Parts: sequence; C-alpha cells; structure tokens
Amino acid sequence: MPTRTTRSRAGQTNNRGRDGADAQRMAPLHDLFEQELRDLYSAEQMIVKALPKMADAASSADLKRAFERHLEETQRHVERLEQIFERQSIAGRTKKCEGMEGILKEGADLMRAKADPEVKDAGLIGTAQKAEHYEMAGYGTVRTFAQHLGEADIADMLQKTLDEEGAADEKLTQIAQHINEEATETP
Repeated sequence: MPTRTTRSRAGQTNNRGRDGADAQRMAPLHDLFEQELRDLYSAEQMIVKALPKMADAASSADLKRAFERHLEETQRHVERLEQIFERQSIAGRTKKCEGMEGILKEGADLMRAKADPEVKDAGLIGTAQKAEHYEMAGYGTVRTFAQHLGEADIADMLQKTLDEEGAADEKLTQIAQHINEEATETP
C-alpha cells in the first residue's frame, strides 16, 4: 500500500503508512524557526500578564522590584519579537505556548494557596525560574536556528534577549538565597 501525504495547519506533513499510523514529518528549518518564534511570542505575552500578579503576591520588596523590572524587560522582548516578525514577514499569529501556560498555572495555584509569606515568595521564585529556564531554552534554540539560516542580525537580537533572561535568572537566584533562608526559619 503506498504512503499518502497531507499537510497539516502547523506546516507538518502527515505520512500514513501501511499500518495506518500517522508519522509526522517536520517542515523545513525556516518553518520550524517561525513556529518556535510564535511559541516564544505567546510565552512572553503570558508572562506580561502574569508578572504584575506575581509582584502583587510577593511579600519581599526585593522580589516585587525584580518582578516589576522583569515586566519592563519582557515588554521589550515582545517588541523585539515583533521586530523579528516584521523583518521575516511572519504573520502575527501566535502559537499557544502550552509549556509556559502550565508553568504559570502552577504559579497561579501557588498564589492562591495559604502559606507563610516567605514560603510563598520561595515558591514564586521557583515558578519564575522555571519560566526563565523555559525561555532560555527557547531563545537559545531559535538563536541557533537563525544562525544556521544566515540571519546574523536576528541571531544577535535573540542573543540579547537570551542574555537578559539569564541575568533575570541570576537575580532571582540571589534573592532566593535570603528568602529561602527566611522560609527555612518559618515554623
């Protein structure tokens, strides 16, 4: 029986083999690059909405300020991605970032939980660092794709965001050192 090929909305081809099972065939690297950029754009938009809530939920003044500063950076990350979309003629459609949605849902659950302020702050930092690490993985991937696609200027833009995400993660680690100590002392 021959293989039948169809194209999905995500730009992937579906090959139906003899056993009737679908096998996904990825689209060209540029299509994957666009898909991953859309995923990051969705993630950044979710973070823009979540950070003010996280800042409100934080009891530590340092943590509140870190979330507020990162909100400003995240808004720049959204703008930077929009510039990349414009340069690449990528339609503004986003691909819902289910990974970030899950991380932020865990954070929202934590914010509703009854806990000592220091313990809640420690949990908020953990949520924020999960988000940062997710973003760093995503930005590192698309930066490398851009390099392989000969898009040096875009790779530089993505590296700048990657560097900012890394710095935010380092700042959260510094804040966590004293918050975790305080949380440990909480009965």
